[in-house]
Amino acid sequence: MSLPQPPPVAGRQVTEHAVRVLTVNVHKGFSAFNRRYVLPELREAVRSQDADLVFLQEVLGSHRGHASRHPDWSHVPQYEFLADSLWPQYAYGRNAVYPDGEHGNALLSKFAIRHYENLDVSVTGSERRGLLHAVLDVPGQRPLHTVCAHLGLDERQRVKQLRLLCRLLESLPAEAPVIVAGDFNDWRQRADQHLAGCGLVEVFTQAHGRPARSFPARWPLLCLDRIYVRNAQARQPRVMGRKPWSHLSDHLPLFVEVLL
Repeated sequence: MSLPQPPPVAGRQVTEHAVRVLTVNVHKGFSAFNRRYVLPELREAVRSQDADLVFLQEVLGSHRGHASRHPDWSHVPQYEFLADSLWPQYAYGRNAVYPDGEHGNALLSKFAIRHYENLDVSVTGSERRGLLHAVLDVPGQRPLHTVCAHLGLDERQRVKQLRLLCRLLESLPAEAPVIVAGDFNDWRQRADQHLAGCGLVEVFTQAHGRPARSFPARWPLLCLDRIYVRNAQARQPRVMGRKPWSHLSDHLPLFVEVLL
């Protein structure tokens, strides 16, 4: 899908072609175990990081039941609510549809989104999953390709989905910078070896020798969330493990600066 070009974005200018990246599974706007509706708090936390790109998973497009139960429920899709005035461009890929509503992946961007599409990578008999691919115009750079991913819970499903991700990457220009981020559900830490053949480097593995522990948010033990780059350099990746983040989802967000 092609989008109209936005006006220039005021605020922080990208220096050295550095792109600040945040990825978070927003758990449909609820804290762990669905105890509290926290989307307004989550928006403030996301805004505080001043990221250029925000990769979102499990973000609601709509939900009639929740809207009737929570007085402060957003009347716009959650990705629009989170984008607010800081991210003039956003893309949404619907993955799951159910009687009360829908959810999927989204990308919030301070750069113009030239084109985006949602690739359905659902495996028969499993939950609906998708890869949201967007092409961005970063001033003075080659077009930047981003993929927001949410993979399946079963390893056999993930292997098939990783192959589809590699097929997507193989279709992109060989020299194009690429950022892939999201919830890989890769608790056995097998994704890196599958994606190495596609030229992707995981930023925490490169910096610290292993992916980041991001789940569950209060006591992170499993390395489920990832940020990969190709034709780019990562700097100072970190897990957002302190309050308020540990109370705003069941996953901890990941943050990194990417040099194009």
